[in-house]
Amino acid sequence: MTRVWNDPALFAEDMLVGFLDANAEYVIGVPGGVVRATTTRPGKVAVVTGGGSGHYPAFCGTVGPGFADGAVVGNVFTSPSASEAASVARAAHGDAGVILTTGNYAGDVLNFGLAVQQLQSEGIDARYVAITDDIASAGPDELAKRRGIAGDFTVFKIMSAAAEEGYGLDDVVRVGEASNAATRTLGVAFDGCTLPGADHPLFTVPEGRMGVGLGIHGEPGVDEQDQFLAADLAKLLVDGVLAEVPDGAPKRLAVILNGLGRTKYEELFVLWGDAARLLRQAGFELVRPEVGELVTSLDMAGCSLTITWLDEELERLWLAPADTPTFRRGIAAGAGGARRTPEQAAGAAVAPGPDPRDADEASRVIAGGVATAIEAIAEAMVADEEELGRIDAVAGDGDHGRGMVKGSSAASEAARSAVAAGAGAGSALRAAGEQWAAKAGGTSGVLWGAALTAFGDGLGDLGAPDAGTVAAAVRASYQALIELGGAEPGDKTMLDAWLPFTETVEAGVARGDGWLDAWTAGAVAATDAAARTAGLRPKVGRARPLAERSVGTPDAGAVSFARCVTVVGELYRSREEGLR
Repeated sequence: MTRVWNDPALFAEDMLVGFLDANAEYVIGVPGGVVRATTTRPGKVAVVTGGGSGHYPAFCGTVGPGFADGAVVGNVFTSPSASEAASVARAAHGDAGVILTTGNYAGDVLNFGLAVQQLQSEGIDARYVAITDDIASAGPDELAKRRGIAGDFTVFKIMSAAAEEGYGLDDVVRVGEASNAATRTLGVAFDGCTLPGADHPLFTVPEGRMGVGLGIHGEPGVDEQDQFLAADLAKLLVDGVLAEVPDGAPKRLAVILNGLGRTKYEELFVLWGDAARLLRQAGFELVRPEVGELVTSLDMAGCSLTITWLDEELERLWLAPADTPTFRRGIAAGAGGARRTPEQAAGAAVAPGPDPRDADEASRVIAGGVATAIEAIAEAMVADEEELGRIDAVAGDGDHGRGMVKGSSAASEAARSAVAAGAGAGSALRAAGEQWAAKAGGTSGVLWGAALTAFGDGLGDLGAPDAGTVAAAVRASYQALIELGGAEPGDKTMLDAWLPFTETVEAGVARGDGWLDAWTAGAVAATDAAARTAGLRPKVGRARPLAERSVGTPDAGAVSFARCVTVVGELYRSREEGLR
């Protein structure tokens, strides 16, 4: 159990305060994460890693010469937002471009991909590389769907070493993709992990059993087996990874036996003795293996085995010097530029400001109602947090309720601030969307942010929208999800409630209903559709590897969406009736 915390909702922020103080020689904090304490030298590509918290020493613990130039730090097991990723990348960037890299999780892919687009629009040459090493999360014919787990460490190290050597942007991407293609991981869990402030783990494993094919965001294994002696466990891991030896693979391996947070080093060394023997018996040579905690999952009991097949170039980069708070190898000399102050680093992270938007009085009145509606959503999410987390934990990591609370609360505050500054309805919604995405992180955070932004664009800042305008804005918000998320109705996501809501609102308006009547009917349709997702199997996201386990439980995103639109309809109905 995670026992040391103040406010569980601020666990990641509080962790960063202590980490930065203890490692001021290496790192400086910027909005969204950390960067090296020295500027990026001229001609050097910056490498920025990232993801949710709970994986220390990944990711912020490996910022330093020979390794990453910066790390984006999200909430526990939750993707950082696009604005946070872009912020850290700006601060890390020198003059030769920046690479953002994460494990292959939907929230990370969406947010870091959006950050790359933002950086490119600002004139910064940016790229994105996703790591896909987890063999349990998808078959060999679906490599692009695999998660990134402990193999992140190897690929991040190799890319970072290439950048330190002076590789150009294209070549750093090349070695990153090559090392990712040559990396495979399989893990097992003996017991689940517990989120800060929670009184029970995200999952449990029966006594004498272990989960095979776990995820590092608190996901249980995709299968259960009896626990083995160390020699038998080593055979399971080695055989599992070696079952996917790439065609023409070299005989030299970088190997990581990784502890997940609650498996003692002595236990890992017992296991390593057997694993190393099996790998050598299979004809492989081991190149500077690493045994220890490198990519953890809070206090999960378990371990994983990662293998990277090394050609000459990848081996040189794997062995290159590095000097970070938690990983040191050789002497990484002359790797940094000038030392910078926290103020200088924070200033470099700031995005160019948006142009102000004018609004008329009619739209400002509507904006006040928008802010009140988002406040009501935030209150509802606080009330529903525990239940949404329970639903999400059946086949995911259980963080959906907390993410919805953080996102809607931040959106409410942003909308109120925008209204106080004289914003119209569209600008208030855009401000809310930006902060929802920034504070919630994860897949749902960026999707809600995009949807609110699209809805705001549809309403605009001039005049009071009519029913047709509202219906068109609803359709625009749904379309934004389709274009951004890569999911479709039937994949067991929030789209399965959002589409019926959209179609019902459009149908009602087409019949001549007022927007509120159409909205209320849409909320009923969304609620019914959310309940029906219990019969679906997830086809995307973290729940996909545990699709069968998900059957019988509705999708948390669909349920929370239906609840949100219901709350908005009830609020406006009560205000309308109060005027009669």
